[in-house]
Amino acid sequence: MKKLLVAAFAMAMLTSTKAQVYIQGGVNLANITKTTSGQTEDNNMLTTFNAGILGRFGLSKVVDLESGLLFTGKGSKANTYYTSGNTSDNYVKTKFNPFYIEVPLNVVVRVPLQKTHGLFFHAGPYAAIGVAGKSTTDQKIIGISSHSENTIQYANDNPFTSRQEDAAYYKLKRFDFGINIGGGFDLGKILLKANYGYGLTKINSTESNNASDDKNKYRTLSFSVGVPIGK
Repeated sequence: MKKLLVAAFAMAMLTSTKAQVYIQGGVNLANITKTTSGQTEDNNMLTTFNAGILGRFGLSKVVDLESGLLFTGKGSKANTYYTSGNTSDNYVKTKFNPFYIEVPLNVVVRVPLQKTHGLFFHAGPYAAIGVAGKSTTDQKIIGISSHSENTIQYANDNPFTSRQEDAAYYKLKRFDFGINIGGGFDLGKILLKANYGYGLTKINSTESNNASDDKNKYRTLSFSVGVPIGK
């Protein structure tokens, strides 16, 4: 499947003489929702990264399509304290950092400022498949500390439902779907981009319906730099 995605993207870029291809890299501030209304209360952002290759098809000077392949980190840090007002004992601190191959498909709207410079805004869906990652847990109960580390395990279950047995921070659904929205500056030789990934898939829940509430869905804020290649 991954080879087919790479081939499809490469073919689309090669057959478009007006395409702009660029290498992207940057930082992700990742989190996951905890409340039924989709908030990330009591969870902490996890700093990770994104890197990959994207292309714009050159449809027009104002409106364009953007797609490509990104290796991107998601996840969260979650701290649970069992004694009110005490953060040095009786706690469990969990960090999970899964990595995905993500394929976005964004509509890009350009706002020219100069001949080679301008603003742009983008929005569109993404699909992602989990390929790697780790989860760590540190706990201290009545003065006794322990540490554990697990490689992320991905379940090959139906991506359109949320049922998964024995869910845990290191046992995740392999497929993630969501919406990207963002914008940035095209400075000619580099692109400066901000993006917010709004996940729609319940990642590690035993609920049977993605829409039943908004718990366990990714929320990822990214800041990236893109460098055009081949032109």
